Order: sequence, then C-alpha cells, then structure tokens
Amino acid sequence: MRRKLAAGNWKMNGLRADLEQLRSLCAAKGGEDTDILICPPALLIAEAAALCRGHSIHIGGQDCHMARSGAHTGDVSAAMLKDAGATAVILGHSERRADRGETNDIVQDKARAAQNAGLMAIICVGESLEERENQATLDVIRQQIAASVPEGVTGDNTVIAYEPCWAIGTGLTASPEQIGEVHDFIRALLEDRFGSDKGQSVRLLYGGSVKPDNASQIFAVPNVDGALVGGASLKASDFLPIIKALDDAAKPS
Repeated sequence: MRRKLAAGNWKMNGLRADLEQLRSLCAAKGGEDTDILICPPALLIAEAAALCRGHSIHIGGQDCHMARSGAHTGDVSAAMLKDAGATAVILGHSERRADRGETNDIVQDKARAAQNAGLMAIICVGESLEERENQATLDVIRQQIAASVPEGVTGDNTVIAYEPCWAIGTGLTASPEQIGEVHDFIRALLEDRFGSDKGQSVRLLYGGSVKPDNASQIFAVPNVDGALVGGASLKASDFLPIIKALDDAAKPS
C-alpha cells in the first residue's frame, strides 16, 4: 500500500522567522499512513532539518544541479542537499521549466543525480492551458514521463507530481475527472515501462491550487496519493487541514 504524501513547496518565500510554522507542524501529529514533507528555500534547509529532527516532518529541496560538484556558481548539488538534512528534492517544476528553460533531458539528469545522492526525486509534469485546450494533455504527459523520468525508478526514490500549469497559482483547479484521467494515464505509463510492481509503488501527487476547501475532493480521486502544495503550505494553519484531509483519505473505508 502506497503511503500518502503531503509535500509543501515554499518556493522563494520564507525567512528564518518563518520556521516557526514548522514548529507548529511538528507539534501536530500526522496520520500513520501519511508522510509530510516541506521544501523551503535552500538557505533554510539545514536549520529546518535540525528543527524537525525527531519529528514526523521531512525536509526537501526545490531543485538541484545534475553535477555532484564543480564550477557552477550559485547552484546546489543533490549531495549538498543531502548533507544539509534533505531527504527529497522537487525537480522539473513548471516554473523552472518556463523561467529557466529546463528541458526533459535536464530534468532526467537531475533526477538521476538525486537518486545517486540518496534523495527522493519528485518529478513534476503538466500541460499548459493551450495544450489542454488543444486536447494535447496526454501527449504532453507521455513525452514528459518518457524523457524526464530516468531508469531505476522505485517507490522509494521517485514520486511523480502532476501539476497542470494553468492551475498553479491561478486559483483554478482541475476537475476530479481531469485529475483522474491524467493520474490513471501516468500509472499505466509507469507500469508499462517499469513493470506492475514498481509502477504501482510510485506515488502520484496532484499539485495545482490545492487548498483546505478542495483537498478532500481531490484526495478521493483514485491514484491520487497526496499533493504538492504551494501557497497553502506557507502557514501551518492552512497546511494542517490539507494534511488532515489526506489522513482521512488514508484510512481504510
């Protein structure tokens, strides 16, 4: 049975004072079948990991370089994230694909580097509004999964996050039917490529304006194993209801 995962992406938000939000999360016990991950800015990772040590909250990075070290000014390697206390890293987020021109091949190289460093790679895929309107969603997802996901995938080292670009930071959310179609499609692609056991072991997250008032509906969709949450993860008071909704979804019916 796949464990549920509530992952928070703080993006370029948060100062040291905002780590108080982590203390609130640490004080609230998560469900037995739910993992909780917070990905703060790189400068906060070491302090956040120390703060959460001994608690049920894990810390991750928001990106990494594909090289272990070298002349890459301003970049952070997967090994550095691991050394700072991270257990996972978000890769291929639509904002990095758009703002930094990251290609599927680059994302795959970074995912391989993350796996080699012992980090769980959260690989993001998703279509633009134009692609959705042109009914190209599944073709885009197929290409991204094929070219962004490296070999050697297991449920321990890889998570796939479906984030429709048009629903990130816009207040728009894909319908349960749209989410279900894509998550079922991704599951089938993973099983076809990696075999039934490994394909079934990889967790699939939905990301795209997940909030306390829509979380339960999203988590009720088959093959949705959790969420990658942006703005609603910045404050414990917003993120905790989402975690609670995922806890409830994890309980046997």
